Amino acid sequence: VTSLGEIIEETARFSIRGSNVSAKFEISPDLWAANVDPNQISQVIQNLVINADQAMPDGGMITIKAENVMVKRPGPLGLKPGPYVAISVIDQGHGIEKDILPKIFDPYFSTKEGGSGLGLATTHSIVKRHDGAIEIESTPGHGSRFTVYLPAVPGAPTTRSERVELSAEKKEVKGGRILVMDDEEAIRSLTIDVLKMLGYEAVSVSNGEEAIRLYKRAMEEGRPFDAVIMDLTIAGGMGGEEAAKKIREIDPETKIIVSSGYSSSAVMSQYRLHGFDAALPKPYNINQLREVLLEVLEEGDRSGKSAKTV
Repeated sequence: VTSLGEIIEETARFSIRGSNVSAKFEISPDLWAANVDPNQISQVIQNLVINADQAMPDGGMITIKAENVMVKRPGPLGLKPGPYVAISVIDQGHGIEKDILPKIFDPYFSTKEGGSGLGLATTHSIVKRHDGAIEIESTPGHGSRFTVYLPAVPGAPTTRSERVELSAEKKEVKGGRILVMDDEEAIRSLTIDVLKMLGYEAVSVSNGEEAIRLYKRAMEEGRPFDAVIMDLTIAGGMGGEEAAKKIREIDPETKIIVSSGYSSSAVMSQYRLHGFDAALPKPYNINQLREVLLEVLEEGDRSGKSAKTV
């Protein structure tokens, strides 16, 4: 059972770090706990806050509310009667047209130029898996309000150890250049956005051949990548395992992270035997991405390999 208030505030603050928007919190002091996966709910908050941030390119205020709600009878959202925590993320952006609202959770639909839509689709999926619901209210020209309802456990004890740690004091991101390889444009776009938010310079490619060419060129130009995140399986192209071997021939000291939705695969469970330095199962949230990069880059520092020579 998880206390949601700290997760909501820490994730939201972390998600807008470096942005030109600010956040206002209205969290009930007696907010009920919920039987949820803290990392997944952190990802929900992250995606909604990033979505609100992107809706206000010229800056503005994001209001984040959390309150206790008792559902007394089944309604249009399909919620069963009982206690819920309602988490709302409200922006002052351009709003969403009425005819677009039914498509908003489609995996590859986005109202933003260059956007993926994957974040909202993932959010919807996580909330549904928690027996919750998500509601959208939007008026063109007047912003949007996304409200997530999660089944609550009133009066349940919680522990601080269940929190998702996102505080800046924990470990500072040192920056660096990251190469992302994935054959899904939506994942590339979302990962690049998050990496930039974390303070990294990031570039993406769609297959192993492109990754090898770009990595080699970066070495030749004296601007090597500090780490590579590679999708394990690429449709119709060179996948992560083969590409990793070829990149190591160019630079044996490189740090390579394998990423896949097939978490039970032998490569993911025994990634070092297959030439990788870490594994990042999909879907991952901002904190998991941050932690795996800190891990591999600090490992490079300890072994004296952080300063590459070309």
